[in-house]
Amino acid sequence: MEYDEKLARFRQAHLNPFNKQLAARQHEQTADKDPEDPSPEDSPLEPPHQEPEFRCTERMMDLGLAEDHFSRPVGLFLASDIEQLRQAIEECKQVILELPEHSEKQKDAVVRLIHLRLKLQELKDPNEDEPNIRVLLEHRFYKEKSKSVKQTCDKCSAIIWGLIQTWYTCTGCYYRCHSKCLNLISKPCVRSKVSHQAEYELNICPETGLDSQDYRCAECRAPVSLRGVPSEARQCDYTGQYYCSNCHWNDLAVIPARVIHNWDFEPRKVSRCSMRYLTLMVSRPVLKLREINPLLFNYVEELVEIRKLRQDILLMKPYFITCKEAMEARLLLQLQDRQHFVENDEMYSLQDLVDINIGRLSCSLTEIHTLFAKHIKLDCERCQAKGFVCELCKEGDVLFPFDSHTSVCTDCSAVFHRDCYYDNSTTCPKCARLNLRKQSLFQEPSPEAEA
Repeated sequence: MEYDEKLARFRQAHLNPFNKQLAARQHEQTADKDPEDPSPEDSPLEPPHQEPEFRCTERMMDLGLAEDHFSRPVGLFLASDIEQLRQAIEECKQVILELPEHSEKQKDAVVRLIHLRLKLQELKDPNEDEPNIRVLLEHRFYKEKSKSVKQTCDKCSAIIWGLIQTWYTCTGCYYRCHSKCLNLISKPCVRSKVSHQAEYELNICPETGLDSQDYRCAECRAPVSLRGVPSEARQCDYTGQYYCSNCHWNDLAVIPARVIHNWDFEPRKVSRCSMRYLTLMVSRPVLKLREINPLLFNYVEELVEIRKLRQDILLMKPYFITCKEAMEARLLLQLQDRQHFVENDEMYSLQDLVDINIGRLSCSLTEIHTLFAKHIKLDCERCQAKGFVCELCKEGDVLFPFDSHTSVCTDCSAVFHRDCYYDNSTTCPKCARLNLRKQSLFQEPSPEAEA
């Protein structure tokens, strides 16, 4: 008898573990009852009268409204077509009306209703007739197929719900927006600016003031002010202009002007338009440091080291172009991400400067330099045969123009030991031979003149 009573109390207490009122009432009644004088009534306690009990039907079990801890997870429904979903939505609405207001069961039913409606919108696909390609203001928009990725519209700053909304992405500047926002875009594609005018603003935050913008956003022309009325004015550290909160999301980017003039790589807040432009320009070699700030090489040792490695690679390039083995091995493809390194030693991209600052470029370029030198001096006999012997001392090993202890004649490209070249006061022996050969050709009389 004692076991049956404990089992009944246990079942009554665990009918609804989230009903705190029932558990408190049962605990009080159990405490008031004398354990030695058991009550003749062994029936379980009645549920509280404050909240009427709602009996679930089989259809409600399908919707997940019943308090069954072993039912399907949220979002999994038996309805698989549009008609079944519509019927389930109507039944869920009726259930919400019958449940007590502000109760937990009613809140759960509302959540189920939202999931049912999202599922219905997904199956209906109301915007399936939208074109796959849209061309506006040099933007080339493609309709996105992914519906599970959560994005933000660059035009209205609202969330793009892929399940129920159609959205597009520009393949040039990666501008994202709703289909309904396409016709509201006022700025052309940034990639067109990169193609036609690939250069940076090299003045540090060239501010002109809000009055020059008529107290309007520089992009969408919405009214702005520093007081935040009617909209907050946010300054872009790259252009120096002010933007509204829809056009300026406080994105952080490295400013090229601050890097070149101050060697400052701290990210600053920029507008969305400037962020896209800097992202597209980051790998373009448009910075000629010797003209913009030649004193930078005196204060940044890493730049001097990179310049020497680039000069050596340019001296190695003729060996690889004329070497069959090097062409088959495609050694120059080691620099395919930085093609300008095999064209000149003056132009830099912003990504190059960032990598120099963190030490990444120096390590990778040193490894490539070692690989190239190993092929020319050790692995390839054809490249070894193109070496030089110092004609001033006529001693030592075979010399190459990219060796650190050599000097190259600027006129004939002959290679000598550095000490021999600067200690010898005479002219270059190879240049002297070439001059004598030219003079002998001019002095020889022609057969016609002798006749």
